[in-house]
Amino acid sequence: MQMIPGDPFSISSSMGGFVHQEQHIHHLQQHIPELNPNSNPNPSAKPNSSSAKKKRNQPGTPDPDADVIALSPTTLMATNRFVCEICNKGFQRDQNLQLHRRGHNLPWKLKQRSNKEVIKKKVYICPIKTCVHHDSSRALGDLTGIKKHYSRKHGEKKYKCEKCSKKYAVQSDWKAHAKTCGTREYKCDCGTLFSRYYI
Repeated sequence: MQMIPGDPFSISSSMGGFVHQEQHIHHLQQHIPELNPNSNPNPSAKPNSSSAKKKRNQPGTPDPDADVIALSPTTLMATNRFVCEICNKGFQRDQNLQLHRRGHNLPWKLKQRSNKEVIKKKVYICPIKTCVHHDSSRALGDLTGIKKHYSRKHGEKKYKCEKCSKKYAVQSDWKAHAKTCGTREYKCDCGTLFSRYYI
């Protein structure tokens, strides 16, 4: 067999007609850098630092110019603070109560914002001094977020799953759990139940 100079795929007859696979792959890696994971096409360039795993931002990194609001535990746990004097129906926001009052033909007034009014962002800190979110640099960005945080971390777990007896402080967490509870179970031959299946 005739050997073609410079052809990495040609087989030399002087080597008995065969080239060891390892030598052939090594030869290919030298000629085609993309096949060699250890090769660096530009040795002077520094390794890409962005390829390292990027750290995820911790929850609560608000705008430094935002208004920091500290609500009491009572306010955070309160539901339906604004109550209709006619039917005793409660609302979480005064605006919702005002809209409801229209149905009773009662005087009502919605807050109006002027176009020139600068809306400053509000962030909320946890009232528990030992909590990481008590620090204004780790304040949470919305009222719903701080309410759920306070309930989950510091509140009473009053919602209980009837199937597995797991308890939750936030009703939406309990409802989400109840939808899938018992449907994703994998049983081992020994009888132990697992929520995940690994091959």
